[in-house]
Amino acid sequence: MKNSDIYNKPKHMTSIGGQALIEGLMMMGPNDVAIAVRKPDGEIILEKRPLPKRSKLSKFPLVRGVVGLFKQMVVGIKALMFSAEFVDLEDEEESEPSKFDQFFEKVLGKVFGNKLQDALIYISVVISLLFSVGLFILLPNFIAGFLPFDKETSTGVILYNLVEGIVKIILFFTYMVLISKLNDIKRVWQYHGAEHKTIHCYEHQEELTVENIQKYSTRHPRCGTSFLFTVMVVSILVFSFAGWYDAAWKNMIIRLLLLPVVAGISYEIIKFAGKSESKVVQLLNVPGLMFQNFTTKEPDDSMVEVAIEAMKGVLETTNEGEDKW
Repeated sequence: MKNSDIYNKPKHMTSIGGQALIEGLMMMGPNDVAIAVRKPDGEIILEKRPLPKRSKLSKFPLVRGVVGLFKQMVVGIKALMFSAEFVDLEDEEESEPSKFDQFFEKVLGKVFGNKLQDALIYISVVISLLFSVGLFILLPNFIAGFLPFDKETSTGVILYNLVEGIVKIILFFTYMVLISKLNDIKRVWQYHGAEHKTIHCYEHQEELTVENIQKYSTRHPRCGTSFLFTVMVVSILVFSFAGWYDAAWKNMIIRLLLLPVVAGISYEIIKFAGKSESKVVQLLNVPGLMFQNFTTKEPDDSMVEVAIEAMKGVLETTNEGEDKW
């Protein structure tokens, strides 16, 4: 079943998703978030939190993708920081903050006061976005700009955008391969696999047991990895209509302005693909699923137990049918 269940029609279609954390994971339902973390002593800690209220913008196609992406990044970083507290619990008493940490907290503390923790989360989101945009959007554009194609012809513009797209995919693939080599990341990928398996099991309306969950695939059509790959492909198509200019800064600014459009379109594609049984859609999903071979690994039973607790934490506060959002 580990291959066939990816597209076998679930008995209960849902959009519940999650995120792998440090020795745990987060499940996100329509109204709540449940974070399950295994402490060093083996105990599983469960934290439930309400999701931020949906804004009116969340009702509009394309726009809701941009809003949802930023909101999910904020929620995800909060969950990641929560999981890190338990993992580092044993070392907290032995280690003292460095002088840089003390200086950093002192300076920002004067600016944000008791809102320092929230400020750090939003700063982390912005830094993450800047890093992603710089590495996967601006750098490929900069590299492609050195090629001697004719910018005045449609053929030249297509070639520039094609090379830019190829560089993006190469960078993305290289990045995934390199971080997959890190031991700590390997455990995160295992928890990522546990998340997908548990969602598969729930969608097929089987009892959430370790035995039932372990027979499912670690790959899922609605994975964030598939979303990132979709962003790559959509950006190639969208940027192709923007032309190509001699001034590199013009090309980069145009791409920055078009990023919300790319994110919005990509979100709608993933949302549709996650619920579609079309053979064409399944075929288009294949590259994203292939990349999940790097970002998901087979979890052990103890990791699946954590995933079960996180899933149950969401379902306990979810009314029947509410997760069909």
